[in-house]
Amino acid sequence: MDPLSDIVSLLRPHDCVAAGLDAGGDWSIRFDRHAGLKCNAVLKGDCWLSVEGVAGPMRLQAGDCVILPKGLPFLLSARIAPFGEDAEAIYAPVRHGGTAVYGGGGDFFMAGSRFLLSGPAAGMLLRTLPPVVVVRPGPQQEAVQWSLNRIAEELRDPRPGGALSIAHLSHFVLVQVMRCYLEDAPPETGGWLAAIADRHISRAVAAIHDDPARPWTVQDLASRAGLSRTSFAVRFRRIAGLTPMGYLTQWRMLFAAERLRRTEASVARIAAEVGYASESAFAVAFKRVTGHPPRRYAHASEPPLFHTEGGDAHRQTA
Repeated sequence: MDPLSDIVSLLRPHDCVAAGLDAGGDWSIRFDRHAGLKCNAVLKGDCWLSVEGVAGPMRLQAGDCVILPKGLPFLLSARIAPFGEDAEAIYAPVRHGGTAVYGGGGDFFMAGSRFLLSGPAAGMLLRTLPPVVVVRPGPQQEAVQWSLNRIAEELRDPRPGGALSIAHLSHFVLVQVMRCYLEDAPPETGGWLAAIADRHISRAVAAIHDDPARPWTVQDLASRAGLSRTSFAVRFRRIAGLTPMGYLTQWRMLFAAERLRRTEASVARIAAEVGYASESAFAVAFKRVTGHPPRRYAHASEPPLFHTEGGDAHRQTA
């Protein structure tokens, strides 16, 4: 698979909830901090969005989608407002797939979905995204809006296969959001997504994902990228935020962590699959990145911490 598909396939969206909002009059609603990734599609009318810690309110119109990946509190209102009614009280009577009505309804309608992400790749992805991603009208937005509506229908009218349908639709929403972000993100954004958006660096990243067990060198990857060794190393570090070898190790450990948690494969076999000649060498590298020996990581009741190249750690989204 391509790198974007690789990462999204490891995220395992779950515990999806969806609901509509039908608002009218001079309305304003406050949403507290949330877990997971929230997607809202404006189907009718317009509103103002203010996100805590983000400068200035943003106007959303019919056809727009907004993605909130970092769980920050936000305010939706008919006109710019400093406060609003508590969303929890407004949505309390509404079951999954239903619609909350506020202010009599009729002027504004929004379809929303929230799902949690799990696995070691979740933090890697969410750290890369900005606090707000707005998707304006276009083919990508139509796909996101369609997916959110289908999720709401699955929740409103449960049928056999519903859980799997919701999981696949959630994956589809993630892919579309990432595509939109990759198309519009400025080059100085940095991080993993910027790396796969760069036409040179993305070739090297794709090569790593395609064959993680290969004994890659910086020169090998520079050749794939069509750059000199020095230019490639400098460009990769500037865009991705870590060295080419650091990224190779990170991806190997992400892949290995998934195999440890989701399969019965032996540690020795997984070590070979990610390019380590011995189980002991792999165990040392795995513990350095994750902070835990492979077997302890595999059997932990909660996914343990996952470290970045610089030694920082993040806990999985639960």
